[in-house]
Amino acid sequence: MDDSVDPHEQDHVLIIEDDERLAELTRDYLEANGFRVTLEADGAHGVERILTLQPDLVILDLMLPGEDGLSICRRVRSDYPGPILMLTARTDDMDQVLGLEMGADDYVPKPVQPRVLLARMRALLRRREPSAASEEPRLTFGELEIDNSTREAFLSGERIDLTSAEFDLLWLLACNAGRVLTREEIFSQLRGIKYDGQDRSIDVRVSRIRPKIGDDPNQPQRIKTVRSKGYLFVKDI
Repeated sequence: MDDSVDPHEQDHVLIIEDDERLAELTRDYLEANGFRVTLEADGAHGVERILTLQPDLVILDLMLPGEDGLSICRRVRSDYPGPILMLTARTDDMDQVLGLEMGADDYVPKPVQPRVLLARMRALLRRREPSAASEEPRLTFGELEIDNSTREAFLSGERIDLTSAEFDLLWLLACNAGRVLTREEIFSQLRGIKYDGQDRSIDVRVSRIRPKIGDDPNQPQRIKTVRSKGYLFVKDI
């Protein structure tokens, strides 16, 4: 049990997991750490439960009866603004990439290590808090506007459909416009963990953000890849 005081006490977590023992053990651990937890075992009810309950965070298993986690994630993403943490197979990298492409904010491999799960959850929930990365609540780059107070971005006045994780990455890059951010820095800032040299989640997220902000995915001008280093957000293009 983790005895540290967490500012997100009583945040509501919805766990969609058909392994009854795992779900119950996870619920007991999270409740002991100050969370309110609801369980759902049937993927067929997943979409309805997420949209009706609007929990602070969803823990979503990939393989479920009724409807799989990828489908659930894709279907709720436009109407559920909270973070989705997906549980995936340990060795299947494609599961992780597909989950991120469907809008998941993070993933934890099975078997789940409780303390790792808790740390990832707290990192996701902290993203809802005002960022100290920039004193300016709104940044403007030509036709692109990014508002951290409302966690929204606009291109030519039209709201951009971004997941929570995509907004966090865009805001971090924009706040450091003109400076190359290494993958190590990005992982440390957004996920609170060290970059292992293999995780592709940041790259997947950047590839999803580029077309949304009007950047050419094949020849990007706004978010440039700096080989062997990381990413550069260009101020003026």
